[in-house]
Amino acid sequence: MVAKSNWATDSARNKVATHKGTGQRLVTAVGNVHVERFRKTIAEVNAGVTLMSAIAGFKYRLVDAFAIAVGGAVATVTTIDILGTQSTSSVKLVAFAQAGMTQSTLVRAGSASGAILTDGASFVACDVNTAITANITGSSIATATHIDFVITYALDEA
Repeated sequence: MVAKSNWATDSARNKVATHKGTGQRLVTAVGNVHVERFRKTIAEVNAGVTLMSAIAGFKYRLVDAFAIAVGGAVATVTTIDILGTQSTSSVKLVAFAQAGMTQSTLVRAGSASGAILTDGASFVACDVNTAITANITGSSIATATHIDFVITYALDEA
């Protein structure tokens, strides 16, 4: 586990742990699978924002992801992207299309508006010691105030 001193374990289940980080970050882990929620402002997403910092000696492996537009529908952007690094190249693990990002609508990876990499490549391990970020393709996002990202991932030791 990462930062064991910050984790509280449910002794009855022994594999469930919850860690409250700073701001909007909440991590829940069951075994090796983690779920994190991030609420990011449109300015942060337009500029490019780190969702999960690199952890020395570990690789992130996406299991599932979804995004929700908050405060209005997403306008002007082409896609809102969750990015990782595979084989030393930046890849779009999920590209959420503007058309699907209406206010309060959950858009899941692999749905019509949540494009993933071909042949399931979005769900293979990213490179060791690399972060997971969010950014945009196309013009800056307009109208919405925030994007909620929820990412389910495995943290694999290198």
